[in-house]
Amino acid sequence: MATITVQRPRLAWHERIFLSSFIKGMKITLAHAWKTFKTLRGSKTEVTMQYPEQTWDEHLPEYYRGAPALVTDEHGRERCVSCQLCEFICPPKAIKILPGEIPSDDPWAKVEKRPKEFDIDMIRCIYCGMCEEVCPEQAIFLRKDYVINGLTRQEMVHDKAKLYEIGGVREGLVNKWNELK
Repeated sequence: MATITVQRPRLAWHERIFLSSFIKGMKITLAHAWKTFKTLRGSKTEVTMQYPEQTWDEHLPEYYRGAPALVTDEHGRERCVSCQLCEFICPPKAIKILPGEIPSDDPWAKVEKRPKEFDIDMIRCIYCGMCEEVCPEQAIFLRKDYVINGLTRQEMVHDKAKLYEIGGVREGLVNKWNELK
């Protein structure tokens, strides 16, 4: 087998110190900056929002995905059936569900289970919306809230009671309580 020797091209002095590459990069950067400057100069909108004084509430787009919360139906019953699909599909594994059985003397015992514990770690949550999409009972919704804060890590783990408190009531057909099912 023959050995092939490849000759490196001779670089000029400005190529050896990367001067030409630097100038090309600066040319592209300044062109983008100039285009942005011309766009902003013509409009009267501010680029930076002064956060506590100005809020984003009136400017939220329709497709905005905020923090997840659990909802109840119009009769105050839990929609969640502890199918754990949201826990399995969550990319950062922020959702933890411990299923519990419904007692047989309960009028809604046909459902068989409900969450005994339902925790969402808001520090780990990436607000992707996959939990909302996969839920067959429409028990979990992403609310239009972007201000989620706490002083400790334990405050950022929302338990079942907190999730129902911030989630509220959602009306509509719930398969869990459908008598024909």
